[in-house]
Amino acid sequence: MSEYRIDREHLAALARREAERFAATHPKSAELASQARPHLLSGVPMHWMSDWGTPFPLFVSSAAGNRLVDVDGHEYLDFCLGDTGAMFGHSPAPVAAAISQHATGGYTSMLPSPDAARVGALLAERFGLPVWQVCTSATDANRFVIRWARALTGRDKILVFDGCYHGTADDTLVRLHGGDTVPRPGLVGQVYDLAAHTVVAEFNDLAGVEALLARGDVAAVLTEPALTNIGMVLPEPGFIEGLRALTEHYGALLILDETHTISAGWGGWSGELRVVPDLLTLGKPVAGGLPAAVFGMSRAVAKRAEAFLAQKEAGHSGMGTTLSANLFTLAAMRANLESVMTPNAYATMQDTAAYLAERLTALFDQHRLPWCVTQIGARCEFQFCAERPRTGREAEAAMDHELEAALHLYLLNRGVLITPFHNMTLCAPDTRRSDVDRLVDALGEALVELAD
Repeated sequence: MSEYRIDREHLAALARREAERFAATHPKSAELASQARPHLLSGVPMHWMSDWGTPFPLFVSSAAGNRLVDVDGHEYLDFCLGDTGAMFGHSPAPVAAAISQHATGGYTSMLPSPDAARVGALLAERFGLPVWQVCTSATDANRFVIRWARALTGRDKILVFDGCYHGTADDTLVRLHGGDTVPRPGLVGQVYDLAAHTVVAEFNDLAGVEALLARGDVAAVLTEPALTNIGMVLPEPGFIEGLRALTEHYGALLILDETHTISAGWGGWSGELRVVPDLLTLGKPVAGGLPAAVFGMSRAVAKRAEAFLAQKEAGHSGMGTTLSANLFTLAAMRANLESVMTPNAYATMQDTAAYLAERLTALFDQHRLPWCVTQIGARCEFQFCAERPRTGREAEAAMDHELEAALHLYLLNRGVLITPFHNMTLCAPDTRRSDVDRLVDALGEALVELAD
C-alpha cells in the first residue's frame, strides 16, 4: 500500500460542500447570527467564538454530560468540552445541586463564605501546596502569580516557553524568533515592549533555560508541564525535574500552570510526577465550568507573601477583582472538588481516552498516514507529523489549518465536536467507547474522501 496523500483539490471541494451542508441544516443558527451581528462584535459575545470554521456561528441550546444540542435540534457528541472548562461533563449533578441550593442565598458579598476553608483544604490535599487564593479566570491567576514572583524576588523578568499559552496575561503573549523575544502575532492594541520584562526559551531545552537564569534577573519560570495550545508537546524525561532544580539553584520561582494538564490525573501533571512547584495555577474546570480559578503557594512562598503584605504601603495590590471568590462560585467549587473531580472519574476518563488514542493510531496506520497521537490523561490529540513534536516551533510547523478546518467541519456535520483550534479531544466521565467509535469512524470516512 502506498503512503496516503491529501489531494488539495479534494480538500477544497470537501470544505465547500461541508460549508453548504452546514448552512442548509442550521437555519435557526443562521437566523440568530443575523440578529446578533448588529449588536455583538463579529456576531458573537466574544469574537473568538466565530473561529470554528463554520459559515456562521453554531448556537447552543443546551448541554449535559458529553452532549450538546443546538438551536436547530441537532445533538453532538462533545469532545471539546468547552476546551477543558467542562472537562468533567456539562452540568455535573453535584455542582448543579450546589448551584440550585444557593440560588436564593446570595451570589457575591466581598466576604468569605463557610465553603472557603473547605475549598482551601481540598486544594491543599490535592496539589501539595498549603496556601491558596481564588480568582475569576486562569488569566487572572497567572497575572497574579507573576506579580507575586516579581515582588518576592525583587527581579523583573519572567521566563516562558515558545508556543506557551497562559490565557491573556500580557507578559506571556510572546514568541521566540531568531533568538529574540517578540510579540505573539495577531495581538490587538499592544503598545509596550513585551520583551522588556519577558524572556523566551525553547521547551525541552534545559541548557537554554539555564543560560537565561544565570543572568540573575529572572523572577520565575512559568510553564505548563506540557504545552497544550500549539499542539501538544510533552516534556522529555527529566525536563520538569530539571526546571525545579534550576530555579532553586538560581533563586527563581517555578510556576506550573495546570489549567489544561489537569487532565493528567487527580493532582494534575505535577501530582503524577511528584514535583511540587513554588506556585501553581488552575482555571477552567475547577468550579464545574463556572468562571473561577485558583493559585496555590508553597509554605515558604506564603510566608514571604504574608510578610510582604504586612510591610507594603497602603493601596491596591494590583491583584483581585470584585467578583472573585464569590459565594456562588465557592459553593460550586467545593461540590466539584469533593464529588466530581474524583479519582474514579479520572480512571474512567483516562481509560476512554486511551481507547481513543489506540483507535486513532490504528486508523492512521491503516491509511499509511504519517500522523502521531499524544495522550495526556483524559486529553488526546493527533498532529500532522510522524514524530511527536519536542518544541512549540515543531508543533506549529506540523499544523495544516485548511485540513484542520475541513476535518472539524466534516465531523461537526456528523454530530461530533472537537476543539476548533487544533486536533484536541477530551473524554468526560460520560464519554463511552461507542462515542469514540463514532468519532473515529467519521474521521475515517473523511480520510477516504480526501485520499489522492
